Amino acid sequence: MRFELESAIDVLRRTPPGLQALLGGVADPWARGTEGPEAFSSFDVVGHLIDGEETDWIPRARIILARGADARFEPYDRFRHRERNRGRSLESLLTEFAGLRAANLELLRSWRLGDPELDLAATHPSLGRVTLRHLLASWVVHDLGHIAQVSRVMAKQYRDEVGPWVAFMPVLTDHEAPRS
Repeated sequence: MRFELESAIDVLRRTPPGLQALLGGVADPWARGTEGPEAFSSFDVVGHLIDGEETDWIPRARIILARGADARFEPYDRFRHRERNRGRSLESLLTEFAGLRAANLELLRSWRLGDPELDLAATHPSLGRVTLRHLLASWVVHDLGHIAQVSRVMAKQYRDEVGPWVAFMPVLTDHEAPRS
């Protein structure tokens, strides 16, 4: 499937209400349960998505658009959100995420990007040359991956409770090694 900006925006705008539907009002064990000691909980995922809104997707797009061929990204700290969100409620994170995402998508639309802009590139610290098109497509895939992760992490809270039916529930066994 070829990247189309409006189609990407259509998917990106669905993430906040989707997470709100899945996580809004859930009890703390559902929100804070993980797959393992260093893995993300659903709470962590929302915090990580907020951090991406503030320090990753749009800021990196701006770098590409402003600096041209010499654009370079700084490394991204995907755990930065943990300290920032200590003591906060999941509801406050969901609300903040929805506001940041709406503002970022409005800004992205206002840029009226075409193929020439989408083909501009920067240097990623570990991936090398990446285009704005790559960055924006990755934003969509990143969201979808974390939506799947939230569902998987929540499902695993009942791993021991399903008994022998675990054999019919690949969501409980597909990712044996926890990852964030």
